[in-house]
Amino acid sequence: MEIKRAVTNKRAVTLLFVFLGLFTILLGRMAYIQITKEVKGHDLVAMAEAKYNRSQVLESERGAILDRHGSVLAEDVPAYNVIAVLSDSQGPTQYVKDPQETAQKLAPLIGMEEGELEARLTDGKENGRFQIELGAGARNLTYEQKNEIEALNLPGILIQETKRRYYPKQTFASHVIGHHNSEDSAYNMGLEASMNDYLHAEDGHIEYASLGKGLSLGAGSDRVTLPKNGADIYTTLDTSIQAAMEQAMSQVEAEYEPEKMTAIAADPRTGEILAMSNRPSFNPNDYRNIENYLNLAVQDVVEPGSTMKMFTIAAAIEEGEFEDDSTYQSGRYEVDANSPPINDVNRSGWGEISYAEGFQRSSNVLMAKLVLERLGMERFYSYLKQFGFTEQTGIDLANEASSNVVEGRRADAARTAFGQNSTVTAIQMIQAATAIAGDGKMKKPYIIKEIVDENGDKIRETEPEVAGEPISEETAKHVRELLRGAVAEDHGTGKAYNIQGLEVAGKTGTAQIAEDGKYLSGHGQYLYSFLGMAPADNPKVILYVSVTKPKLDDNESGNAPVSMIFNAVMQSSMTYMDLEPNEEELLQEAEEQGFEMPQLAGERVDKAAETIPGEVVVLGEGEHITDQQPAPGTKVLPGDRIVLLTDGEVKMPDMAGWSSRDAMKVAALLDLTPEFKGNGYLQSQSIAPGEPVEEQNLLNAEFASNNERDEQEGHDQGGVGANAERTDEELEQAFEDVEEPVSEGDEEATTEEEESDGDQPE
Repeated sequence: MEIKRAVTNKRAVTLLFVFLGLFTILLGRMAYIQITKEVKGHDLVAMAEAKYNRSQVLESERGAILDRHGSVLAEDVPAYNVIAVLSDSQGPTQYVKDPQETAQKLAPLIGMEEGELEARLTDGKENGRFQIELGAGARNLTYEQKNEIEALNLPGILIQETKRRYYPKQTFASHVIGHHNSEDSAYNMGLEASMNDYLHAEDGHIEYASLGKGLSLGAGSDRVTLPKNGADIYTTLDTSIQAAMEQAMSQVEAEYEPEKMTAIAADPRTGEILAMSNRPSFNPNDYRNIENYLNLAVQDVVEPGSTMKMFTIAAAIEEGEFEDDSTYQSGRYEVDANSPPINDVNRSGWGEISYAEGFQRSSNVLMAKLVLERLGMERFYSYLKQFGFTEQTGIDLANEASSNVVEGRRADAARTAFGQNSTVTAIQMIQAATAIAGDGKMKKPYIIKEIVDENGDKIRETEPEVAGEPISEETAKHVRELLRGAVAEDHGTGKAYNIQGLEVAGKTGTAQIAEDGKYLSGHGQYLYSFLGMAPADNPKVILYVSVTKPKLDDNESGNAPVSMIFNAVMQSSMTYMDLEPNEEELLQEAEEQGFEMPQLAGERVDKAAETIPGEVVVLGEGEHITDQQPAPGTKVLPGDRIVLLTDGEVKMPDMAGWSSRDAMKVAALLDLTPEFKGNGYLQSQSIAPGEPVEEQNLLNAEFASNNERDEQEGHDQGGVGANAERTDEELEQAFEDVEEPVSEGDEEATTEEEESDGDQPE
C-alpha cells in the first residue's frame, strides 16, 4: 500500500507541475500579447479597428480656372468608370457570365475592339480575378455614356462615380490653361501644372466605430477630417476677346495652313493679358492628341523682323537723334568692309526722303544709319535693355524662354535694329510696346488676376507693376504718331490694318527664318507679323500677331493671314471694351448711392426678389437660387438689372433693349461664350428667347444706337476681310544680298518676288 501511495503522489506532483507550467506559459503568452498587442505578426489593435471602425471619404473639389468675369475655363465635373466583376462570390447575377456577349455589346461604347475586350474578360476569369478595369476608354465617361451602358443591363458590369477635369470651352487658350490628369502627370501643363499648389484639393474622411452591419456607436465616436477644396484662379483673360482670337486663328489655319501662329492681346494700362493663343493648339479634353506642348507666345524665340523698328525709333527720338523732317539717301548702306551692305526692300530705295517717310516705308537703311551714325551702338543696346529685351518678363506662366540680343560687330547692331540677327519672345514684344502705348511707362505682363480660396477670401491678387520707364511721355506720343502713319499713309507698309473708324497704330514685320544654319527663301517661307495698338492717341489694347510659313497664292502677301487675325480681334476688342465707356463712373456712383448685393444662393426666388430694389430676371424654372449676377458683395444701383439662376430647366430670356453689361450677366451665369458687336442696346441675339440653353453655346449679340449704320459699315471695313488693298501696296519686293549666318562674307544675292516690309537679314 505504501508503494502504491508513493506512486500516486508522484503522479499528482507531476500533474501539478505540468499544470503549473502550462498555466505559466499561458500567463506569459497573455502578458506578451497584452504588452506587444501582436499575434503571429498581426497587430491586434489594427485588426480590431478594421473590424469595428469604419471610414467614409469626404470628396474634395479641385479649384476652378476662370476668366476675368468668372466664366469657367476649367472645372471638376462628375465622371464614371466601368469595371467588370468576374467572380460569383457576390451572387449568381452579379458577375460576367458570358464574356463574348458582354464584349459584343459593351466594346463599341468604350472604344475597344470586341476581341480585345472578350480576351481581357476571359483571362481575368481564368486567373481568378475578382474584378478588372476595362482600359482608358472605360474611364472618365460622361453622364450620357453612363446611361447608355446602364441601359444594356449587363451582368457584372458596374459603374463607379468619380470626377474628371473638364474644359467647357474646348480649344480655348489651351496652352495658357493647360491640362490636369491626376493619373498621369506627364500630360500636365499650363496653369493647371504651374498653379497646382493652389488648385490642389485634399479629400477628407469620417471615421466611426461600428457594431457591425452598419450600426454606428453614435456621433460621439466619430472623427471627422473635413475636405480641403482647391482655390479658384481668376485669370485676366477676356472670353469675348479670346473667342474672337480663336475663331480668327482657326480660319487662318484652315485657309493658309501655316507652320505655326501666335497672338497676344494685352491692356497696356495694366499689363493684363486679355487673350493668348497659338497654333497648333489642342482640346484639353482630348489631351492625348497634343501635337505642340509649347506656349509659343512665351516659350518660343524668333527674329522679330521690322516690328523691332518701333523701339529703334523710340530710342533715337528719346536721345534727340531723330527729326521727322531730316532727310537721308535711301537704297543702300555700307556697314564696313567685312560685311555685306544693308539694302532697302527695292534695292534702289526711294531717293532722298525724310526720316518719317523712311520709317513708314520700313527702311532698313534708315535703321542702320540711326544706330551706327547717330545713336551709337552703346546707347542703342542700352535702350534694348531698358525695353526689357535682355531678360525675361517674369510673366506668371511657366518656362519662359530667354532672348538672345547679339552684340559685338557693327553689322550685329545694324541688323538687330531692324529685327534680324537677335531673337526675342512675343511676350517681350508686348511688354516693350506697353511703354509706347502707356506714355513711357512699361507694364509687366501678367495673367493671374486673383486667387480665391474655398471661403471666398482672396489669398493672392496681382497689382499692375511698372517694369521700367525707357522713354518719356513725349517720345511715346511721337512714336505712336509715326506708327499711325505707317498704317494710314499711302506709302505705309501697314495699310491692310487700317480699320475704318478705328485709329490703329502699328508696325508690320517680315522676318526670314533660319533653319539648319541658313535662312530659308521662297514665297511664304517667312515669319509675318504685326504689332499694333488702338486707339492711337490713347491705346486700350495692344495686339501682336505672327504667322509662320503660310501657304500664300502667288500674288498674295504675308499681310493677308496676319491682318485676318489682327483686324478681327482688334475690332472685337475695341467694340467690346467701348461697350462700357463709363465703367469707373458707374462704379463710383454705385459706391456712393448703391446697395451691396447679398448672398442669395439657396434662397427661395420669390422671397429673394422681394428684398432686392432692382429689376429681377429669373433664369430657370426652379424655386431656389443657385447663382447670381452681380456677385455677392458687389455694389449696385437701385433699378439695376439683377439676374438670378435657379435649379430648374433654363431657357434663354428675351434681352431686346438690354445693355451689354446686362447681357454679360446672362452669359456669365449660363457659361456662354459671348461675341458682342456694336454699341448701344441689344438688337438681336443668336439664341432665341425661350430656347433651352445647352452647354458650350456661343452667344452672338448685335448692339446698335442711332448711328448703327455708320458703325456697321466701319465693322465691315475693319473685319476679317479688310486686306483688299494689299495688291496696291508698294511694299518690300525682295530680300537682297542675303548672308547666311554660317558663311560670313558670302555676298551672293537672291531675288524673291515677295512682299515684305523692309527686313534685311544677315
